[in-house]
Amino acid sequence: MAEPARPRGGAPADPTTLTLVQLLDLAASDPASADAVLWTFDLPQGRVDLTRAETAERTRRLARGLAARGVAAGDAVGVMLGNSAEQLLVWFALQRLGALTVPLNVRYRAEDLRHVLSDAGARLVVARDEHRALLSPLVEVVAPVDLDDGGTSPLPELAPDPDRVVSLQYTSGTTGRPKGCLLSSRYWTLLAHSLVTGTPHLGPDDVLLTAQPFHYVDPQWNAVAALVAGGRMVGLDGFHPSTFWAKVREHEVTYVYCLAAMPTLLLRMPEHPDDRRHRVRVVQCSAIPPASHAALEERFGVPWLEAFGMTETGADIRVDLAEHDELVGSGCLGRPAAHREARLDEAGQLWLRGPGMLQGYLGHPSPFDEDGWFPTGDLARVDDHGRYHLTGRLKDMIRRAGENIAAQEVEEVLLGHPAVRLAAVVGVPDPVRGEEVRAYVVAPGLPDATAAETLETWCSERLAPFKVPRQWALRAELPLTASLRVEKSALRAEIAAEIAAESTEPTEPTEPTEPTEPTEPTEAAR
Repeated sequence: MAEPARPRGGAPADPTTLTLVQLLDLAASDPASADAVLWTFDLPQGRVDLTRAETAERTRRLARGLAARGVAAGDAVGVMLGNSAEQLLVWFALQRLGALTVPLNVRYRAEDLRHVLSDAGARLVVARDEHRALLSPLVEVVAPVDLDDGGTSPLPELAPDPDRVVSLQYTSGTTGRPKGCLLSSRYWTLLAHSLVTGTPHLGPDDVLLTAQPFHYVDPQWNAVAALVAGGRMVGLDGFHPSTFWAKVREHEVTYVYCLAAMPTLLLRMPEHPDDRRHRVRVVQCSAIPPASHAALEERFGVPWLEAFGMTETGADIRVDLAEHDELVGSGCLGRPAAHREARLDEAGQLWLRGPGMLQGYLGHPSPFDEDGWFPTGDLARVDDHGRYHLTGRLKDMIRRAGENIAAQEVEEVLLGHPAVRLAAVVGVPDPVRGEEVRAYVVAPGLPDATAAETLETWCSERLAPFKVPRQWALRAELPLTASLRVEKSALRAEIAAEIAAESTEPTEPTEPTEPTEPTEPTEAAR
């Protein structure tokens, strides 16, 4: 059979027809790319550079070590190695055996792990010694160093199938217990290939930087995108706003993807003479704060492009450079990628369809309708040019005195205040209005005594009165998910605990009174 056509960097013309392992081995066997660095890991314990040839060989060695411990095709194996070379190497090693990787958050504790490992049916976890005590009561644990003794026995010959599941990626569980998304090679290669053929048009000269936790999807698709584009990925140990741009300059990074709180935290750092001295040609970001969009570009001297995607669906909707200028500060998501269709239902919910999505949730009914459409849970609108704009989430709406309030809208207004670093808005049960609006805010620049009043005035000048928060929780920090979004489930649990505590407090008996008719609160009361 003729070898697939390959551009410079070792990737075939259409990588979606191959598995991730095939792509790696092609790049490793190509003299033009074998000795080129694929992944760089800039970690506190030191820097590690892996060429394509070294990556292929190390994944074979790890695969033999895993096979010696009984791992076979179809097995689910947990990987809890944090931001490290081994986290990605073991992922590819397991693919050589036809096994599924279950990336585990290093912040997980016993109950988190018990649910995910039990749901996945994992009997083995690859982890460092520091996590052994936590994991050992639940599952067999092996350290990466212990996998180097697998000998030289041949690896199993698997029929190459780009639709074979390679990842069991658990969601953050914002609407319930985490569910395992069944993701194939094609999920990853299509996502990466779309970044080569479409915006941002990644190529062999690009250096991608990722700072998110490696168990999360973003570093994984960055790693694959570097392989597909023929470029290089740089992985950091985490997101540190104070040193982020210094790392960008040090590694001559050309492309960055970020999301959630990252742009706001970067903008809140003290200005530096070198803020615009870098090689970055584009930043893609999910949920760019509209009020800060222009300021981000002015300060760092690079276009920031909005992008929408999900763990379940990959990369879906993006702003193209051709439309960038007119959309700065609009919050517009852009248009569907070439491989993706989008539509809205009667309620305004965004649905997506096309190749390269999850194959389903492990142990759950199919999330797709009979025509192959996936419901995102996000509410959106389409403008006259066919571009999409998010308006909220089905599960993140607050119903206050008969009015629907999108938490996202209020959060964007709060983040527009120069002193606010983080903001999250949730509904609190209210006996009169149904729900009241509570804002959790990190605003270190505001005096505690007047912060709530200042922010309420700020919101009142920009929002309808019924949308303005009436409860304020000013914090030094807020709980964050792995994707650096505020973990609202933790805030709602806090509210539930408050309500439970109030219900158990003893009260003085009172004389019964005649019931009165409920009245609609006045605008001033709202």
